[in-house]
Amino acid sequence: MFQQLGRAFRQVGHRDRALVRRSAALPRTRADGVLTALSRSADKSRLWWGVAAVLAARKGSTRRAALRGIAAIAGASAAANLVGKPLFPRRRPAEEEVPGYRQLRSRPTSSSFPSGHAASAAAFATAVAMESPRAGLVVAPLAGAVAYSRVHTGVHWPSDVAAGMAVGVGVAALTRHWWPLHPDARARTAHTAEAPEMVDGEDMLALVNPHSGVNGQDPTDDVRYAWPKATLIYPDPAQDLRDQLAQEIDARGGTVRALGVAGGDGTVAAVASVAAERGLPLALIPAGTLNHFARDVGVRSMPDADEATERGHAVGIDLGEVEISGTSGPGHRWFVNTASLGGYPEMVRLREKLQQRHPKWPSAAIALTRVLRRAKPLRILLNGEPAEVWLIFVGNGTYAPKGFAPSRRPALDTGLLDVRYLRADVPYSRARFLLAMITNSLHASHVYRQRDLPELHVRLLDGNRRVATDGEVGPLGREFRFRSRPSALTVYRNPDDPS
Repeated sequence: MFQQLGRAFRQVGHRDRALVRRSAALPRTRADGVLTALSRSADKSRLWWGVAAVLAARKGSTRRAALRGIAAIAGASAAANLVGKPLFPRRRPAEEEVPGYRQLRSRPTSSSFPSGHAASAAAFATAVAMESPRAGLVVAPLAGAVAYSRVHTGVHWPSDVAAGMAVGVGVAALTRHWWPLHPDARARTAHTAEAPEMVDGEDMLALVNPHSGVNGQDPTDDVRYAWPKATLIYPDPAQDLRDQLAQEIDARGGTVRALGVAGGDGTVAAVASVAAERGLPLALIPAGTLNHFARDVGVRSMPDADEATERGHAVGIDLGEVEISGTSGPGHRWFVNTASLGGYPEMVRLREKLQQRHPKWPSAAIALTRVLRRAKPLRILLNGEPAEVWLIFVGNGTYAPKGFAPSRRPALDTGLLDVRYLRADVPYSRARFLLAMITNSLHASHVYRQRDLPELHVRLLDGNRRVATDGEVGPLGREFRFRSRPSALTVYRNPDDPS
């Protein structure tokens, strides 16, 4: 068998040499310098990090494409360089195989098989195309050029490049095992709702968060374009956002017919809670980093919000609520996306402290690492049954997928909460959870539980804890009663496309 494998490698070698000679015989053109520079730019995936930064600057599918592409590069690079090269050592082409003007200044010395550059290029292009076919069409020729440049510059045999590309495509496809693709479609709801036509936003009170989003881009211009007659207010750091809105509504003596909001999920959640309590329809312009709620509702941009409010198109959607007992603070909170107990609220509090000196995302990573290291289990009664858990996740509606990373809601009118928790009464529960997460076998894990329930009652047996709703830390409490409130919020959105 080994002789047959050796013979197969020799046959490939003959073909490789023939193809390299053909490439070397091509006449000298300006493309030689471009391919050499392109090959160098892809060292350590610097080229793909730059492309990912450009893709991530725009919200939606291109940002998801950038994140999936970087994840695929990490896997492909590890597979090619840490597994493939040690298992299949092969000499690289000799320097004299290609003309000197094509050669790289610093030739790599590792095994030639497979090509790590080709693996990373194919992984990134394939992953990007999964999330955004249009972006994939732009990235694919660039990836192909990088892959060929390794032969053109004489540092890889063609079969090295072919094998590397196969590794990259395979790893990109495997990302769907842990990170499933989701259709770029809004969630369903069967509940239409009555809402006034808000021509130019007349009689609308709109709250604008000028610091939302990745770059803190002020959405004021979008709001003024969509609703020029609306009254605009901005968050007052000295006041609770909900109290500020309530005071503004009361000051206008019942003339406010709708609430508008432009901001991220935290800002939207605060305004939505006031809208639900006051029975006012909500109009929203997504202006945050991820905009989970706006994406599920189906409002992608300012024109969507403008058209829906002008025509009075609205639907009724469910909200989650939590009543908190055993605390001196507010005893009731609404949430549009998620609520949680355990490690997450503590992580948010620590992240906010770190953000005073560091950027948001590094602060979040540091906070999560510290919280997981020193986390203590919660002894609770879960709907009357004793349990020990590390954390509890409660989603407003049933989320998909059912594994570790819930990302979307197929429907907004289920009347159910998505309850997930990690048990702490099983030996090595955190290690077992991590293993199940890596192998995508949470559905069969003894430490992870998921249920769809209309309500959930959690009573702490040791001390008080804080609840987090929509990423914001709430008050301390001992008992938490979570409920789904069907059609509690009226939100402007355009009708479903008949097609």
